[in-house]
Amino acid sequence: MSSINTKYMDEQQGKLHRTLGRLDIVLLTIAAVISIEILGQLSSYGGETFTWLVILVITFLIPYALLFSETGSAFTEEGGCYNWVKRAFGRRVASISTVFYWVTTPVWIGGSMAFLAGETFHQFLLPLDLAGPSGYLFYLAFIWTTVISAIASLRWAKWLPNSGAVAKVGLLFLFVVTTIIYGFQHGFSGISAADLSPTLLGLFGVAPLLLFGFLGFEAANGAAGEMKNPQKDVPKGLTQSTFIAACCYLLPILAILLVIPKDEITGVSGLMEAVGEVFVVYGPAAPVMMTVAAALFVHVLVTQGAAWMIVSDRVQGIAAADGSFFGGFFGKFHRILGTPIRINLLSGVLASVFLIASLTLIEGSSAAVFGVVLTISISTYLISYLAIIPAAIKLRLSDTRTHRPFRLPGGNRVFVILGVICTAWVALGSWVAVFPGTLEAVFGLDYPFVEIWGVEQQVYTTFTLGTLGFLAALGLAGYIFGAKLRVPSAPEDREEPDGESVQDRTSVLD
Repeated sequence: MSSINTKYMDEQQGKLHRTLGRLDIVLLTIAAVISIEILGQLSSYGGETFTWLVILVITFLIPYALLFSETGSAFTEEGGCYNWVKRAFGRRVASISTVFYWVTTPVWIGGSMAFLAGETFHQFLLPLDLAGPSGYLFYLAFIWTTVISAIASLRWAKWLPNSGAVAKVGLLFLFVVTTIIYGFQHGFSGISAADLSPTLLGLFGVAPLLLFGFLGFEAANGAAGEMKNPQKDVPKGLTQSTFIAACCYLLPILAILLVIPKDEITGVSGLMEAVGEVFVVYGPAAPVMMTVAAALFVHVLVTQGAAWMIVSDRVQGIAAADGSFFGGFFGKFHRILGTPIRINLLSGVLASVFLIASLTLIEGSSAAVFGVVLTISISTYLISYLAIIPAAIKLRLSDTRTHRPFRLPGGNRVFVILGVICTAWVALGSWVAVFPGTLEAVFGLDYPFVEIWGVEQQVYTTFTLGTLGFLAALGLAGYIFGAKLRVPSAPEDREEPDGESVQDRTSVLD
């Protein structure tokens, strides 16, 4: 165990069961990283989406996956990114960044994914009263299915995200193949060279979405203590996952753009609209095929939420066990299941609160304000990487004792350059998400703020900074009230007179 952990954290890690093999890591990563629900929204920016997608695959996705193939195979404790940030910058920073990382999942599931699944179920499978009892029951069942999957032992729970990963790739493969058949039979709408031309307005629009979709390759390391052989399996698993993820974004988005004109793509429903458009090639079987596709789509959404609930709750649970989130109450792992049940339940409650709030605030300015808070809460996911990626860079430079089974070719210089590039992309995405319209103003681009967001820019900024301030305060409070678990003179919480923390020189695993 690591000498810089609390005794309680080491005790909780002793309850874990090593059950994840390389295939499980690949499937868990695919289930988490490939955000099928944003394909339509991305495509709504037209042909330049594909151009920016290619650019980010080359300049962000591949470098980012390489960085965390090395970091994830070197530091293999349960809790993943929490431990990396702690080792690099201390518990104070780790406590705040981990709250930002974790809170995205319940907010995203309760405030977004449940609604998309409900609308798809209602439109293509069985009718629901989306604003009534049947709708509420469906939404809550969606949320608590993801929670139960996180509570269950990973030995059995892993099969839910694993099946979702297979269903996700299968659905996208079926869609792409059907699009090709449709094109030969009915022709394509076509994309001109002008459509592919990248613009700053398009960049500012798609960057947060693409980054939100690409981030998460280190997610499986949240359960690193439950991997059979993380030092060998993480690099190879992430290599396979990166290739699959790139294909699962590039090909379906290109297919959507070839089938549906830009002005007819309606946000998150764009994928299912495109599926309905091309499935006419199946003739009388089209309705049945559409039903199957819709069922797969709902299953994919459930399993994607489950994958993130499984890994992000483990990260926050380890943070709590290490004295970085309100003492040990939320950090207790079940001795048989090996899961942080209390943090799982907290995530479920938080997701349910966002669900009920969004169902209550369905009209008028209150709905617009809630939408702003929801958007910025999800964007906290991007902001957390402003600590996670620099932590990987700092550990590469300062921790020379930890064995690294996989090393990025080119030495420290290449690692740092790629890390800086990835951090710059995340900083751009975070800024655009938190302060939309500001960069457009700098470059003289038209940005109808009220038309896009439904509220004045001042209101948006107030709620944005308020949400971020609240989450930062929550993380800091979690650190302060977790002091009883920490040894007062723990190396990572003590500074030498010259300002260098002792932890900077003692990140050694026993």
